[in-house]
Amino acid sequence: MSPIAGDAIRRRIISGAGGALLTNLLRTARFEVSGRQYYEESWGARKPVIFALWHGRLLPCSFFHRNEGLATLISQHRDGDYIAGVVQGWGYRTIRGSSSRGGSAALREIVRTVKRTAIAITPDGPRGPREKVKLGTLFAAQLGKVPIIPVSAGTPRAWWFEGWDRFMVPKPFARIKLIYGAPIEIPRKADQDELANYADLVERELNKLTRLADEG
Repeated sequence: MSPIAGDAIRRRIISGAGGALLTNLLRTARFEVSGRQYYEESWGARKPVIFALWHGRLLPCSFFHRNEGLATLISQHRDGDYIAGVVQGWGYRTIRGSSSRGGSAALREIVRTVKRTAIAITPDGPRGPREKVKLGTLFAAQLGKVPIIPVSAGTPRAWWFEGWDRFMVPKPFARIKLIYGAPIEIPRKADQDELANYADLVERELNKLTRLADEG
């Protein structure tokens, strides 16, 4: 067996075991949802949309929307392989790439995909800066002609991993507050400066939702 094949098998085993552990852990959680109407009016009605969430809050948001036919953007970094394995087990279609690796190809695939489904994107991924929106998400919404709906989740009972994203893993039987924000439409003809302003708006909304989720 080649080293590359062995590494791929090892990643699949770790992803499978980790995914099963996280699934059983999150099944004990109780979700309280706010702003549900924004979801129901979009992907709940099967209207394509981009859900934007911080990388550190990826776990509870992804679990809550498992097996709903969503796609998600996952980086091509090695740690992205583990995340991809977990969310694929939750029924997500994964698009591999980021602003730093595979970005152009990933953007084209996102635009094609979002014409028929919803996509979840972490606009501060794959390596930060933490909770700073990059323009790739705005380009995808603009070209795909779909709104961005910010979403976040928080719980007082969690483990926090002190990487670049301060990744949150809810503890057993956690009460998780999940909040959707109002859709943000990106004008088709917005220029670079206007897109930067919309990026600031998405960032402010995500930070507001995160504060509310953490306070809840």
